[in-house]
Amino acid sequence: MNNTIIINIFRFVLLALAQVLIFNNLNFLGFINPMVYVIFFYWYPIKVNRAVFMLTSFFLGITIDIFSDTLALNALASITIAYLRPAIMRFCFGVNYDFQNFSFKNTTKIQRITFMALLVLIHHLIFFSFEILSIAHILLILKKVFVTSIVTLILCILFSSLFSPKTE
Repeated sequence: MNNTIIINIFRFVLLALAQVLIFNNLNFLGFINPMVYVIFFYWYPIKVNRAVFMLTSFFLGITIDIFSDTLALNALASITIAYLRPAIMRFCFGVNYDFQNFSFKNTTKIQRITFMALLVLIHHLIFFSFEILSIAHILLILKKVFVTSIVTLILCILFSSLFSPKTE
């Protein structure tokens, strides 16, 4: 079996367990639950078949949903992020992404943080919009998206710096 497949399976299981057992039970200020499993979409290899990536993203989201009792909201947000990831990468990395030899090693730290921030922000916007599902509560949706995104982004940057191989 390929080393990349083993690493991705390990990340999948570890992030799902961490999300379900640790981060779903934190409840900062009564409503902030960081969703650190979003870093999976950042770490997943770029050159892998897109259909496999979307299927894996769906299974990650539905796994979190089963243990969190969130009615497929994580699966919806995860599959959307998986679908939008190439467009987000094109936006963050520009023409560098269009080349076949693209690597995160060739990008700046600001570009990587922007990419991760957009992944987190879009994921949370979709998740909380469908969780609350009322335009009358737009301020509540924006508050939850903004605050939870900041906490999630900080944790994802911390995990990325701790567990990613050195790129510089």
